[in-house]
Amino acid sequence: MKQIVQSARSGKLALKEVPDPKVRSGHVLVRTRSSLISAGTERMVVQFAKKSLAAKAKARPDLVRKVLEKTKRDGIASTMRAVLARLDEPLPLGYSACGDVIAVGDGAEGKFRVGQRIAVAGAGLANHADFNVVPVNLAAPVPEDVNDEEACFGTLGSIALHGVRNMGLEFGDCAVVIGAGLVGQLAAQLLELAGIRVAVFDYNDGRLELAKYGRAELTWNLGNGDPTEAVMDFTEGRGCDGILIAAATDSSDPFHLAASIARDRARVSLVGVTGTEVPYREFMHKELSVVVSRSYGPGRYDPDFEGRGMKYPLGWVPWTETRNLEEVVRRMSRASDHRLAVEPLITHRFDFDKAEDAYAMVTDNTEPHLGVVLNYAKEDKNPVSGLRIPITVSGNKKAGDCVLGVIGAGSFARTMLLPRLKKMKNCRLHTIATQRGISAEHSQGAFGFEFSAADEAAVFENDEINAVLITTPHSSHAALTAAALAAGKNVLVEKPLALDRGQLNSVIEARNGSDAFFQVGFNRRFAPMAIKMRDRLAALPAPRVVLLRVNAGQLPSDSWQNAPEEGNGRILGEMCHFVDLARFLMGSSISSVQAAAASATRGACDDLTATLNFTDGSLATIAYTAKGDTAFSKELFEAYAGGVVIMIDNFRSITVVADGKENKTGAGLDQDKGHKGELEAFVEATATGGPAPVDEAEIVEVSLATIAIGESLRTGAPVSL
Repeated sequence: MKQIVQSARSGKLALKEVPDPKVRSGHVLVRTRSSLISAGTERMVVQFAKKSLAAKAKARPDLVRKVLEKTKRDGIASTMRAVLARLDEPLPLGYSACGDVIAVGDGAEGKFRVGQRIAVAGAGLANHADFNVVPVNLAAPVPEDVNDEEACFGTLGSIALHGVRNMGLEFGDCAVVIGAGLVGQLAAQLLELAGIRVAVFDYNDGRLELAKYGRAELTWNLGNGDPTEAVMDFTEGRGCDGILIAAATDSSDPFHLAASIARDRARVSLVGVTGTEVPYREFMHKELSVVVSRSYGPGRYDPDFEGRGMKYPLGWVPWTETRNLEEVVRRMSRASDHRLAVEPLITHRFDFDKAEDAYAMVTDNTEPHLGVVLNYAKEDKNPVSGLRIPITVSGNKKAGDCVLGVIGAGSFARTMLLPRLKKMKNCRLHTIATQRGISAEHSQGAFGFEFSAADEAAVFENDEINAVLITTPHSSHAALTAAALAAGKNVLVEKPLALDRGQLNSVIEARNGSDAFFQVGFNRRFAPMAIKMRDRLAALPAPRVVLLRVNAGQLPSDSWQNAPEEGNGRILGEMCHFVDLARFLMGSSISSVQAAAASATRGACDDLTATLNFTDGSLATIAYTAKGDTAFSKELFEAYAGGVVIMIDNFRSITVVADGKENKTGAGLDQDKGHKGELEAFVEATATGGPAPVDEAEIVEVSLATIAIGESLRTGAPVSL
C-alpha cells in the first residue's frame, strides 16, 4: 500500500510503498476513502521536523535535559545511538479519515461489519494511507447521506465538540470563538446547533464570511481594532459566557482579549496552541476559569480506552471521544436542514497519489487554504502487499549463514540490535515484520533487509529463514517463540521468555518437539565485565554473596510495560535480567526465591527486593527501585567471596579488592552491556549448527525464578524451584 511518511530528522515528506497492515484483536482494518489534512496541526508537525538539530533542542529543552542525564549515566556512544535512532524513526501523518471496513479483529465482532463505512480517528492510526488498522473506540459509523469527504472531518469535529463541552454553556448563552480555522469553524457551528449565540473573531475576512455562512451572529476582523464594545452590544452589556480559543499563535493576545470580553466567572476553553501569559488581575477580578481541552475528549491518551477497548462508566463519563466522534458524524446527516455543514470548509481536493503536492501547498502556504482533502482510488484493492515475500522460496541459502527474520522493530531493536546485526558478515538480514508497515519499510531500508512485511507469517512460513529475532511486547514472546520453534527456526527472543508458568510450559513443549534452539536476550551475561567477575568468583570457594542494586527510574504512568495485555510489569520485564546475571555469576542452580515489596505509590510494584538461594549455599539479593534520581548510576553489582570483593558500577568500571589492594578498570567512553557478544554468539551458533550459546535449561530456570518472585510477593512466602 501507499502511505505518507515523514522523516523526523529532516522533515522530508514522501509517498511511500509500505507493507499492508494486518487486523488485530479489538481493531478493524479499513480501506481509506478520504482523509483530511489538518493544515494547522500538520503544518506545525512538519515545520518542527524540518528544524535543525540545534533548533529542535532549543524548542524542546526538556528533551535536552534527558539527553544530558543519559550521557552522564550511560556514556556518549550509547546516548548518541538512542538519539539518532529516535530521529531516524519514520513518522506517519494524518489522524482524521473515512473508509470501508474490510476485516474485523477478535472481540470487535458485532461492533462493526465488513463493508461498513466508518469515520476513524487517531494520530498514528487514521493515517494518510491506503489501509489503516484502528481500534474500535476510535471509529464511528457514517450515515448513508453523509459523503466520504464530509465524514473525514470527524476527528476535527470531535476536537471542536470537546472544546465546546468544556465551556459548560447552556441554551441561550453567548460564546466567542477566537480563531476561524477548521476547528474554530466547526466549534462555531456546533455551538449554534446547541442553541448558543455565537461570535467569531479572526484576521481573515474570507474565513469570517465562512463563519457567517455557518450561522455566526457576529464576526469581527481583529485587524480592525478591539471588539470589546461589539461584544458588549452583542451580549447586552453582560459579556460573553464562554470563550473558545482556537487560534495558533505564539502571542498571548487571545487570553488578554478573553479577559476583556468575558462576563464574571466565565470559562475559557483552550483548543489552539497559543501563548499562555494570563493577565492575572483581570482573570482574578472576574474569577475566570481556564480549561485546556484534551483533544477528542475523555479516553484520549488513555491506552486502556483507545488501544484495549476499555469502557468508562456511563454515569460518570457520558461523553467519551468515541461518542463525540459518533455525534459529530451523525450531525452531518442531511436528514435535517439544520446540520453540521463541512463541505463549505473544503478548499482543495487532491488525489492521494498527489499527496506530496498537497503537503507542499500546505507547508509552504503557497495559496490560501482551509480544508484540504485527499481522495483515494475507489476501485477495490486486495490488501495483500506487493512487498510480502512468497511463503516458499527456492533454496539458495549460503552455507555458514544465519538467515535472519526479525519480528518487531521498536526503539531498542533499532538502537541496540539491528545496527550490530547489520555489520555481521555471517548474518543475512532477510525479512523484517512489524505491525506497522511504515516501520517495516523504514527498517528494511535502514538496515538492509531483503524484504519487509506487516505479518509475522512472512517470517515463519519462509523456508529460507533459519533464525528469528523477536523484539515485540512481552505478552507475545512465548507464543511467537513457540511458533518459531515449531517452524524449525532458532530463536533469540528479547526478555522475558514468558509471563507465567503456562506460557513457559508452552515454550518447553515447542522446544521438545523441535530440533531448533532458543536463546533469551539476557545480554549482561555476555558483558566483558560480567564475565571477568564470573571468572574471578569461580576461583573462590562457595558460599558466595552477591548484591545487585538497580536504580531503574520511574516509568510513565501509561507505559505499555505495566499493561497486563502487553508488558505485565517490570518484575517480569526487567528484573529477569538480574536474576539471570545472578545465576550466571554463581554458576549454581537457584533453589528458592523470596521477595518483599515496598508500598506501591505509583500503581505498579516497582520497589522490591528478591533473595535467591542457590544449591551450593550461595545467596544473591536484588534491590530494584524506581525512586532514585536517574542521573545517578543505574546498576551496581557487588560480589563477596573468599576475602575478595568485586564491584561493577554501571558497566563503566570494575573494581577488585583483594589482599588489601584495590584494582579499578574503566570502560572508556561507552558501556558494554554484552549486546554485541550476545548477538555474535547466536549468529555463530546458527551459522555453524552448534549448540545453543546458553544452556536452555538454565534459561528456563531463570524464567521460572522470575515468575516465582511475583508468586512470592502474592503469597508472602518463599517459593521453591
